[in-house]
Amino acid sequence: MNVFDWLSHMDVPASQKFDVVEVKFKGGRKEYFRNINQVDFCTGDYVVCEMASGQHIGTVSLQGELVRLQMKRKNVAISDDIHVIYRIANEKDLDKHTQAMAREMPTLYRTREIIREMKLNMKLSDVEFQSDNTKTTFYYSSEERVDFRELIKSLASEFKVRIEMRQISLRQEASRLGGLGSCGRELCCSTWLTDFKNISTSAARYQNLSLNPAKLSGQCGRLKCCLNYELETYIDALRDIPTVDVPLKTKKGTATLQKTDIFKKIMWFGFEKDTNWYPVAIDKVLEIMELNKNNVIPESLEILTPEPERKLDRGAQSLNSDLANLDKKYSEEQKKKKKKKNRNGNKNRGAKPPQAATPSNPQ
Repeated sequence: MNVFDWLSHMDVPASQKFDVVEVKFKGGRKEYFRNINQVDFCTGDYVVCEMASGQHIGTVSLQGELVRLQMKRKNVAISDDIHVIYRIANEKDLDKHTQAMAREMPTLYRTREIIREMKLNMKLSDVEFQSDNTKTTFYYSSEERVDFRELIKSLASEFKVRIEMRQISLRQEASRLGGLGSCGRELCCSTWLTDFKNISTSAARYQNLSLNPAKLSGQCGRLKCCLNYELETYIDALRDIPTVDVPLKTKKGTATLQKTDIFKKIMWFGFEKDTNWYPVAIDKVLEIMELNKNNVIPESLEILTPEPERKLDRGAQSLNSDLANLDKKYSEEQKKKKKKKNRNGNKNRGAKPPQAATPSNPQ
């Protein structure tokens, strides 16, 4: 949830500077506070802020005119009821804040044990201590209404602090905890996404995705938010693609639609006893559908293959024919050499070996 202040290089008079500052707390939670003392802050400074009960320490995330735009976008009213910033946190404040943060994990584990003992149907995901150790906020998720009055009494006596229970959705839980998605990047909800829109399985159908819950679900257990990112582009591309309700009739057989390449505008068809799929351009599909309406059956889908596919087939056929010619030529040369060797061998066998001359008898 990092923010870039693209107005930071502009010098604004102190009297005209917007006195509300955006402060970020644990889990990406942001609130707005008034800078009544006109202190010069830098992004990332730790500040002590006024809360409904006590004080809390956060980091400055944004200031200036961009804060006014953010408040307008989030419908936050600019009034005198906005809490104030006391000062920049000193070492003593930071030490106390560190001690409060160190209590969070042990408190989380102990509270989960208490919830199991009470057999409450709720999932505790995070605990946040206020910097002055006077208040603790427990974030939980549940699919049904939970009566946690006895739980609050038990937690108040256990930790000696003021208890606040805050229910969050599963998407908000994933954004607070963070993690890595299946794409390998950090979760969108924990980095930049703030508005969680409704997502249905029709978004996956429009994009020709397999309806596999393991692949379509995110870490929150709900459908991935990224299914909506390219949905409008797919819907615009699908307007030019015809709806094939019945198989196409050809003399070779009935062709059933197997898949559609939305952006290349090619539809792949297959026959009943044929394992191959044949690509057909959309305009050709429209022609075949129009012919079938008029009770005209075309010869086959192969003659309606798009031009790129046809060129590829011709190139493959010419390459195969060249290889076949080379093999034929090579085999003929081998046969000629064998015949030549056989002839030479037969000549050598037919010729008699030369006899040695016998010496004449002197007698």
